[in-house]
Amino acid sequence: MTKKERYTRFIEYFQVAMPEANTELEYKDPFQLLCAVMLSAQCTDKRVNMVTPALFQAFPTPQTMAAATKDDVFVYVKSVSYPNSKAEHLVQMARMLMEKHNGEVPGDFDALVELPGVGRKTANVMLSVAFNQTAMAVDTHVFRVSHRIGLVSDKCTTPYAVEKELVKNIPAELIPRAHHWLILHGRYVCKSLKPQCKGCGLKDFCKTYSSNKT
Repeated sequence: MTKKERYTRFIEYFQVAMPEANTELEYKDPFQLLCAVMLSAQCTDKRVNMVTPALFQAFPTPQTMAAATKDDVFVYVKSVSYPNSKAEHLVQMARMLMEKHNGEVPGDFDALVELPGVGRKTANVMLSVAFNQTAMAVDTHVFRVSHRIGLVSDKCTTPYAVEKELVKNIPAELIPRAHHWLILHGRYVCKSLKPQCKGCGLKDFCKTYSSNKT
């Protein structure tokens, strides 16, 4: 099977199986989404969703969070991974939003990665989810599933290499959804330790499944 054929099958499958795919993080506006994505680094969305309601009630806007201290925010995020650094980054991020962006989350990659605690993956999530732009965020699920299915070659050894390959081969208008297709498939089916290949709808054209059968 050629790479083009594999991408075609991948897209055809998910357009039927998961026509609408969205983040599982709970938020009401771009600021809340940015906070949630920052908190989700090396942490589950389920845990983040347990933390954010109280956090957003206490600090509903960049202005209120910018006026807080790291210790103020820490109280609300102490159950997530790396709470000290995340609390500090949230406060610093909010302050930069107030100082440089009039309290608005920018819809620009370069401006996003200037924010404290915001790297390439978080910036791409924001562009894709909050602003519906052609951006592919590569987390551990996207990285793993892309390789296992055969969407990217073994030569794509970094998240950025995977990102470039996916963006090159997936139609621009589908990239925001494809990002979630890969995440959700990795989270619930193509799991890291125990992939559920038997019930997987992709096994007929999955590179790893085919090689394991031979």
